[in-house]
Order: sequence, then structure tokens, then C-alpha cells
Amino acid sequence: MKPAGTSIIFVDDRDRVLLLLRDDRPDIRYPNQWDIPGGGVEPGETPEETIVREMREEIGLELKGAELFERTEFPDRIEYTFWKRANLVIEEIDLMEGQELRWFTREEAAATPLAFGFNPTIEAFFQRLPILHGA
Repeated sequence: MKPAGTSIIFVDDRDRVLLLLRDDRPDIRYPNQWDIPGGGVEPGETPEETIVREMREEIGLELKGAELFERTEFPDRIEYTFWKRANLVIEEIDLMEGQELRWFTREEAAATPLAFGFNPTIEAFFQRLPILHGA
């Protein structure tokens, strides 16, 4: 069985998505590359529990009210991508993993190679965003 991962797309009121610049360490996958915040599901956890834990560990956020955007089967994993509208102030976030957080427009995200093959996920999110506005 493939391992499971979780990720979350935070979107602000200007319809930008929050991405995380991964640490620049040789012992991790995709070092120094932009990524959607998230992490791996640990034994006994649900994807919902994982994304809450990961946001607490990575950015010190007590995540509430995130919704599942999609479940995607990648060659190396099953990914549960959540989303939440949030106007997070980057300067107020105590980043505990990664080098930097930054808001990206649809065009900026499309022009940036994302870790773990997430570019199609972000594009699908932007395509569905008008529908999600009504959610």
C-alpha cells in the first residue's frame, strides 16, 4: 500500500495561495523548492488529524475548518489536499519548518516548479475556485 500524505492550500481574499520554501538540506526530498504545506500521515492518524498536526508543527497554527479539496493518487503516494480561506499574515507566523512563506498568484504558482508534483493540484484548485467561493 502506498504511503499517504496531506497538504493544505490556504487561499487569501485576493485569491493567492500560500506556499512554503522547503529547507535547503541534502537529507530531504526537494530541498530549496516551493511546496504546499503539509506532511505524511503517521500510523493511526486520519488525514484530517495529520493536517492539523502538521500545521501546528510547521507554522504554529491551530487549524480548524479545513475542507478536503481532493484525494490524488500519485506514483509514490496518496495525497489528501485540503483547503481553507485564510488571510494569514506571514510576518506573524513563527515558521518552524522551511525557509520562507509567500503568497503566490495563479500565474506565479504556474511559473514555479513545485515539490512533489503539485503544479497540477494548484492549477486544478484555481480552476475550481469560483465554485469553492460558493461553498
